[in-house]
Amino acid sequence: MTTAPLANFDPKAISAFQFTYRSMAPDGLVRLGYALDDIEFEETVQLPAPRFRGSPAVEELLDLLHWVAGVSYFKAAIPRHLVCETGAPPPAAERLLAALYSEGLGEFAVVNGLDQLPHPQFPRGVDWGTTTETTVPKSLLVPVGGGKDSAVAIEIARRSGIETTLFSVGDALPINATATVAALPRHLAKRTIDPGLLELNEIGALNGHVPITAIVSCVALLTAATQGIDAVLMANERSASAGNFVWKGVEVNHQFSKSRRAERLLADAVAEIDGAPQIFSVLRPASELSIARAFAGLEQYHPVFTSCNRAFQLDPDQRLGSWCCDCDKCRFVFLILAPFLPPAKLTEIFGKDMLDDPEQYDGFALLTATGGEKPFECVGEVEECLAAIHLISRHSEWREHPVVRRLVDEVLAVRDLSDDDIGALFLLHDDHDIPDVLIEPVREILRP
Repeated sequence: MTTAPLANFDPKAISAFQFTYRSMAPDGLVRLGYALDDIEFEETVQLPAPRFRGSPAVEELLDLLHWVAGVSYFKAAIPRHLVCETGAPPPAAERLLAALYSEGLGEFAVVNGLDQLPHPQFPRGVDWGTTTETTVPKSLLVPVGGGKDSAVAIEIARRSGIETTLFSVGDALPINATATVAALPRHLAKRTIDPGLLELNEIGALNGHVPITAIVSCVALLTAATQGIDAVLMANERSASAGNFVWKGVEVNHQFSKSRRAERLLADAVAEIDGAPQIFSVLRPASELSIARAFAGLEQYHPVFTSCNRAFQLDPDQRLGSWCCDCDKCRFVFLILAPFLPPAKLTEIFGKDMLDDPEQYDGFALLTATGGEKPFECVGEVEECLAAIHLISRHSEWREHPVVRRLVDEVLAVRDLSDDDIGALFLLHDDHDIPDVLIEPVREILRP
């Protein structure tokens, strides 16, 4: 933030959000400029040194990243007026941005007690007039988050035989450990948010969850373009499309930017860019249950994976090295793996048997929306959690655990699923954009 320090900040006093400049240096340093009236920001993203800086897609992907990443700064005041000083987005990009800056801020709106979703009006630029032709990818860039989903996606890519390179924004311990186990080359990017935004958060700015997966996807696309890689292979599952609850007539989804709707909007925006890499999610046909079953067989990743968000705090001093065993994400991953791994194995992975701790009952019940709404976290569908409880209730090593007994007595007693309902959760759906060359590896990994 380049202006003088402020004693306080009034979001309602801000009249406009501005996209002021963007650039990329020969060494891959990206600078993204924004402003809230006269309060200026610069975010930087250090990409791997570009190999194909002259690719025709690079400048337009840089535009797309600039527009998408701006949501982190826009949210500080959510003004309705937007100024695109570097040019207005073309039609499909405008539709993507309209969704990310509204539905993508659904959780943010609820937590901040807004009257409605933000609805900023993006100017619409001219149609760039190009449509990227879908071709068989000869190389893949696979973003790694350090959790079970990215591990399964890596192994699908490996089984395809297509040249595969890993990618990450940042190098948190679980990401580094997963990449080490995968033993594949990796491109590393580093995103640095303007510290002025963090200062504003301390003196009155609106703050909360943003559609981070969309930002990471755009960094990955730009990296792929500058490295000559054909496609970005994401690991977003079918369950991510299920919202948390309906608020003021709108479905609020913590995972909106991982959803099928967001994936299609992003793919359409990328298709406007001549020569841009493809982007698709290789896990889109699958439920979290199917992915958990597949991951249970990937024992090499069990000692290193972590999905607990406390391992990914912005402040390095607040990061945990592994599972906290006391958050919604830890409970969800523990529950969804329990039908496929015994208590001793999950205790070895997590450091604690959470289903043996009566104090954890309310948190597990909440995953089924019992006692409240589904948590604002990257957790699966309510039906999947009910199915997982049903499956472990039949398992001799799990059914006498105190939390399991209570979940059976108080949750399944009124909300149980039939065997047919549970079986349907393991089916692979056809609503996806996975290239034909990857379909067979998807089936092999997810239908063991």
